[in-house]
Order: sequence, then C-alpha cells, then structure tokens
Amino acid sequence: QASGTTWRVQTSWPGGIGLQIFKDWCNSIVEKTGGELAFRAFGAKDVVGDFQLFDAVKNGVLHAMNPFTTYWAGRMPASVFLTSYPLGLRNPHEWDVFFYGLGGLEIARELFRKHNMYYVGPIQHGPNVIHSKVPIRSLDDFRGRKMRLPGGMVAEVFQDIGAKTTLMPGSDVFAALEKGTIEIADYTGPAVNYALGFHQVTRFISLGPPGMMSLYQPVDLMDLTVGMKAWDALSPQMRQFVEMEVHVYSDMHHAKIQKADQESWPKYKEAGTRITRLSEDDVAELTRVAIPRWFSWANKDESAARL
Repeated sequence: QASGTTWRVQTSWPGGIGLQIFKDWCNSIVEKTGGELAFRAFGAKDVVGDFQLFDAVKNGVLHAMNPFTTYWAGRMPASVFLTSYPLGLRNPHEWDVFFYGLGGLEIARELFRKHNMYYVGPIQHGPNVIHSKVPIRSLDDFRGRKMRLPGGMVAEVFQDIGAKTTLMPGSDVFAALEKGTIEIADYTGPAVNYALGFHQVTRFISLGPPGMMSLYQPVDLMDLTVGMKAWDALSPQMRQFVEMEVHVYSDMHHAKIQKADQESWPKYKEAGTRITRLSEDDVAELTRVAIPRWFSWANKDESAARL
C-alpha cells in the first residue's frame, strides 16, 4: 500500500551479529504487513546517542527503540527489575514466566505509559561477559580496578566489592579499553564483543562457575518500546501483529545470538584470550552483597516494589 506507515527504529546494538539480526528483522516487517507498516532500522548512535533513546522516542524524534532495558535505571528505578539484575532470575524462561505469566508485562506497560510510550515486550539475547586486561579469579580481583558497567544496581554491586565503576554505552567500550581509561568491561555476549574487537584490547574473559556464564547479568534483556502517538495510530490488528512479532523475534534473536556465541569461543582461543572463572564461593559472596541492593532498589518507588 502506498499509504503505509514507516517507523524509525534505533537499536542499542553497535555492530556484530546483534545489529545484523535487528536489521534483517526490521527489513522483514514491510512484507509481513503487506506494506501497511515498515521499520527503518538504525544502529547505535545513528540518530541519537544510546542514552538519549528514551527522550528521542518520548519526543517523537524516533518512533521506536530497541534498547538494553537496564539503561533506564536512573529515570525509572523499577526498570532494574525488567531485566537481569545480579543473582536474580538466571534463565530465559524464568523471564518469560515473569513477563507473560506473572504480570510483569502489564506493569512494564503502565510504567512506560507514564512517559507517553508503549512497552511492546522483552527481547532476549543472553548472558553478558566480562573482558579484562588483568586476570579475574575471585571477587577480590575487582578491587580498585576501573570497570565499565551499564549503571543501576549492577554498578552498585560492583562498587560494593571495591570496583571503580564508570557508566558508558556499549558503543564506547572498545575505545575506553584501548586508551586504558578502563581495565575491565562488562558488555554483551562473546560473539558481539568479538565483532567489536574486545579481544584486541583485553587478554582475559571472566565467567561464573561452570553452568553460569554471568553472575551479574545472566539474562540481559532488550525490548521494543514505541512512542504512544505512533502506537495509537496503528489499527488494533496491526498492534496485535507487532506484539506477537516481538515475541517471535525475541526467540529468534536469542537463538541466533547463542549460536554465534558458541562459534566465537574458538576465535578467542586463537587470539590468545584466556578464560578465567569465579567460584561457587564468589557466587555466595556476591549473593550476600546483591540481595540488600534488590531491596534498596525495590524501596525507591511503588512500581519497583511491585515488580
């Protein structure tokens, strides 16, 4: 249809398989809707900076965003409970139960509606890993080290164990590691991090004990959030399509990224990257540190407490 609507949608993915899957998905929408709706895809920083996405959608500069939900902790304390938090839910299906079975989705939509936005749904990608210039073999090894984190509760938990944390979007991490302004960086999974060149500027990857890649963000979630004006302009059928499409996309995005992550490990080995692991004792210690932080964030406002 010539009368179709085109949404400008920016993701937080700066490159690698994450950005590719996002662009492929966006490009598939026009055909699936018979031309009624199209998504024009933008990568991280293409229109606005990563941390400006919230205002860009709220103010209509973008129609929709696909961010890491954890980025909004400073604006909306409850959002720390809409994505992985330290030693919280550890498996993707637990988050699906939280959102689609226990009312998490409805609360998320209420929260974003107050900002004139519609939270369509969570998008799974996987655990985050830590790259470092120094080996991390216990929690003590974080002490005094300059470390990139996404802010919010995750940053506070690492501050509690002595790290000097700094907040920056993922698209700035490589340069900061290269310059040495940080020694340690958390970002997404191994495949995207390899594509961004982290193996060139760090020598180590720190994981949790076997069976637990990440203690602090084991199921890092993204989402699709749409400006209310753009959302309201869709027909009820098209709104239902977008909701169902996001749910399917979440599954496909997750599976393709896990596959890419598995394929990336031999590349790190070839690059000389060494894998270090934290122990079960570290899990117990970080749990002791993290749980009080859950409560301090839950007490920030009523919505956070409900979640």
